[in-house]
Amino acid sequence: MGCSSCSTGKDGQPKGCKNNGTCGTDGCNKLTVFDWLSNMSLPNGEKPFDCVEVRFKNSRKEFFRNSENLSLSIGDIVATQATSGHDVGMVTLTGELVRVQMKKKKEDYNSPELPKIYRKASQKDIDIWQKCRDREEEIKKRAREIAIVLKLQMKISDVEFQGDGSKATFYYTAEERVDFRQLIKDMAKAFGIRIEMRQIGYRQEAQRLGGIGSCGRELCCSTWLTDFRSVSTSAARYQQLSLNPQKLAGQCGKLKCCLNYELDVYLDALKDFPGQDTKLFTEKGMAFCQKVDIFKASLWFSYKDEPANWHVLSKDQVLEVLEKNKKREKVASLEEYAVDNVQEVEKVFENVVGQDSLTRFDTPKKRRSNRNNKKKKRSNYKKRPTKNA
Repeated sequence: MGCSSCSTGKDGQPKGCKNNGTCGTDGCNKLTVFDWLSNMSLPNGEKPFDCVEVRFKNSRKEFFRNSENLSLSIGDIVATQATSGHDVGMVTLTGELVRVQMKKKKEDYNSPELPKIYRKASQKDIDIWQKCRDREEEIKKRAREIAIVLKLQMKISDVEFQGDGSKATFYYTAEERVDFRQLIKDMAKAFGIRIEMRQIGYRQEAQRLGGIGSCGRELCCSTWLTDFRSVSTSAARYQQLSLNPQKLAGQCGKLKCCLNYELDVYLDALKDFPGQDTKLFTEKGMAFCQKVDIFKASLWFSYKDEPANWHVLSKDQVLEVLEKNKKREKVASLEEYAVDNVQEVEKVFENVVGQDSLTRFDTPKKRRSNRNNKKKKRSNYKKRPTKNA
């Protein structure tokens, strides 16, 4: 996603918004909702919906009531109600779509406890807000140093200032429960602000920080993925992936969310396939299933006494053998069925491109003898004329 004002600068950040894609039109953020009702006028006598959606740093969004009947549009910077003081955020959605979003997130728009919007942010509010945002990296580094001195088993991953600069929320990750009472006292004394600690999961940490995945693209959770679904190792088993934790885990240390993307396709395809625990009875012996390939509609089997020797069979051939086994009939051997598939298997490993051997650089080059050069130098020395001549 991108807006018309975004262009890449020297430091790799967009010029239009100068805040990693969070531009004034809000067209670069992953939580952007397209207002397809913006060009439609309300019926006669119908009042506009008095709630708006406001986005703060990263993925935090909240709903506020426009009790002052301000003329707000997407991209406006507003001062909103907070527990103490006020906060500053950007309006991301107005009108009837806010009602739909509140229903989706199970928010009661008739609740009297819904926070309010005070006013449109003045230039002074924006200056204080930007000044606090610039201090976040420095304060995060200092807070990590204090936590190391106190020997706390936690990682402070992000800091978010309130719009008026009176409060800062520290997001941290920890495997066990952490007693950070002394940490709060030290940070409040060092920074002179109110401190709030909020624990998040490792996936939420990757979502807030972002990064590049093993596929070479930006992390899904930081660009477009808004909900985290549970991922189990069975998703890798159904897709015939090796259970290697270094390859299956993402930057958050958990299983990659992309393992669920194609899982439904594999499950639908495997409905017509024999199970992974299928056994074929032949006169040569019992055969076990070793591998399933849904794209080629083929299965690999090996005998119980020869586990290293695999025979490839098509799905129809396996079903035919199973049908005979149900009738208490045994086929002669797997080789009779696999003979038709041998040529196809060999084509997979055939070098059709005509490349050279990959080991051509392994053999060291032989050094040429310098005897011929020495003989030439001697002959040239003998032919040189002397001074007396």
